Amino acid sequence: MDFPRRFWLLLVFCWISASEVAAAGPKARGFVGVVDPADSKKVIIDSAASETLKSSLTTVFFPIVYIIVFAVGLPANGMAIWVFLFRTKKKHPSSIYMANLALADLLFVVWMPLKIAYHVNGNDWVYGEPLCKVLVAFFYGNMYCSVLFIAALSVQRYWVVAHPLTRQKRNNKVAVGVCAAIWAFIWLTTTPLYLYDHTARIADPNVTTCHDVNVVLDMDDPFPSVKFPFYYFMLMGTLVFILPCLVIVVAYVMLLKALGNRMADSTASKNRQKAVVLIAVVLVTFLVCFVPSNIMLVVHYSLLKEGVRNNGYGFYLSTLCLSSLNSCLDPFIYYFVSDEFRNHVKNTLLCRSSRTVERMRVSFSSMKYSQKSKAFVSQSENTQSSTC
Repeated sequence: MDFPRRFWLLLVFCWISASEVAAAGPKARGFVGVVDPADSKKVIIDSAASETLKSSLTTVFFPIVYIIVFAVGLPANGMAIWVFLFRTKKKHPSSIYMANLALADLLFVVWMPLKIAYHVNGNDWVYGEPLCKVLVAFFYGNMYCSVLFIAALSVQRYWVVAHPLTRQKRNNKVAVGVCAAIWAFIWLTTTPLYLYDHTARIADPNVTTCHDVNVVLDMDDPFPSVKFPFYYFMLMGTLVFILPCLVIVVAYVMLLKALGNRMADSTASKNRQKAVVLIAVVLVTFLVCFVPSNIMLVVHYSLLKEGVRNNGYGFYLSTLCLSSLNSCLDPFIYYFVSDEFRNHVKNTLLCRSSRTVERMRVSFSSMKYSQKSKAFVSQSENTQSSTC
């Protein structure tokens, strides 16, 4: 069975599992916990929430997804950074953006073993509140960082087609400045995630959750207990998701329009096909990873703010789990954006050094293709010497 078919079967399984949890009945609700009157250090959740924490969705399916993310994302993004740093001699704005996107994915993937262990152990976080905050910050930091770098890369792809004669050095300086601004922005906007606790000690089951249970002090007035994450995710959903999405859509529409105006060019049709494939990869990434999770973040905290009990928390958790797949899908964006990246990856996998690749390039450039022999022959065979 090929990879795309397995991937879509994985999504279908997630949808079915999440739907079963979300449809547990009218008494089902999100993971809202109240302080135990008998022990102020523990939190009480209802039976539906307790069953979900014990279900195969969170203890089997989630670890499988995160293991796939770690097994694919770590080598793929590690190789991408290696290619961009040590194989790509001539730096382009696109390679600068892609290298930073790979770095963001790699910084997220290295924390996956903690996430895997958490779910395998029955959603029991044993690493303390500080590490939970770090994991949550890197989780959302990677999501929003990926959206911003993909938006910057989309604008850059349009700019290359629409303005091919612009100076590359100036474009490189702009790309470095944009990347520095994105990293600074993500660092500042993830800081609020360190300002409130994410762990909760549950009475039944006897586990400590990390970013799974919202502790509400007063169920009649829940907003004061969730106002911090409510305002945070409303702001980030608008500023770092909706606006970059609009930028990406506009950039790709203008890119296709610019390529359509140059159809007389012999390479325009090929460039248009590559652009369509790139748009499809970005679209799949957004539809699978970013759109469901950001919508459910807004819906979840909006319902918590109003004290609504039945809020489909199983589906919400599943969308957050699927959002981590962007670390596996982003390398496909590098693959379709850059021919040079594809060649470097192939040469790296074949253990060819940069000197060997350059020697092969020079060798092939000094040969020509013979229609008679259906092979490359040295031009020196047909070279005639002349004397003065």
